[in-house]
Amino acid sequence: MPRNPFARKKDGEATAPAEQKTGRIAQIRQVFTVSKQVDPLIGWYMLLAFLVTFGVLLLIGFLVSLPWIFGIFGVLFGILAATITLSRRAERAAYTQINGQAGAAGAALTSIRRGWYTDREPVAADVARPGDIASAAMVYRALGRPGVVLVGEGPTGRVQKLLAAEKKRVERVAPGVPVTVMRVGDGEGEVPLQKLSSKVQRLKPKITKDEMSLVNKRLKALGGMRAPLPGGVDPSRARMDRKALRGR
Repeated sequence: MPRNPFARKKDGEATAPAEQKTGRIAQIRQVFTVSKQVDPLIGWYMLLAFLVTFGVLLLIGFLVSLPWIFGIFGVLFGILAATITLSRRAERAAYTQINGQAGAAGAALTSIRRGWYTDREPVAADVARPGDIASAAMVYRALGRPGVVLVGEGPTGRVQKLLAAEKKRVERVAPGVPVTVMRVGDGEGEVPLQKLSSKVQRLKPKITKDEMSLVNKRLKALGGMRAPLPGGVDPSRARMDRKALRGR
């Protein structure tokens, strides 16, 4: 039977935008639910952000004798403020959830997407007692235009030795490429986990994209851990909730 030229679009085509909108709402609800388990006050912060934004714009509306127009803008910008608050509190909750777990530094590094080569697996590890992954010292590696970044987590003494050894390995295969060393933690000279990705991304570019690609090939040829972790142990068990981290 020939198709009616005046027929409406298929049901699936007509409802696609509605399904996408429903999906986004469900995603935001999921992020809120997960984050609230770690941050019980997140709902109150969102409400406060909405009310403050709405109140300021409504006050401006009364001052310029346009309360209805500014009231509508207040609702829209209030929702935006609440969403931004959800994103930032959810990011903090995600880091709080994995902080102190083995592999947390790797999870934080892999949240960096654009312009960086990262790997959740450590490139070097030192396990003091067989099977005790909680006390392991590990080093993770990231590569971007600022050069190579080595991030250590675990007991300070053993981490420093691993970082020094790994830095020498990188310098042998990539001479002249800047190597930045960081340690994750809350002590002096350490970088808090929640600030790690932003600190890495704020480093100034030192090499070109072509040089970065070449260095990445050399680092892959260099290989990963020299001493593998105990069998059956997942060094990347700290799983960052990417939806919560991005706030969507």
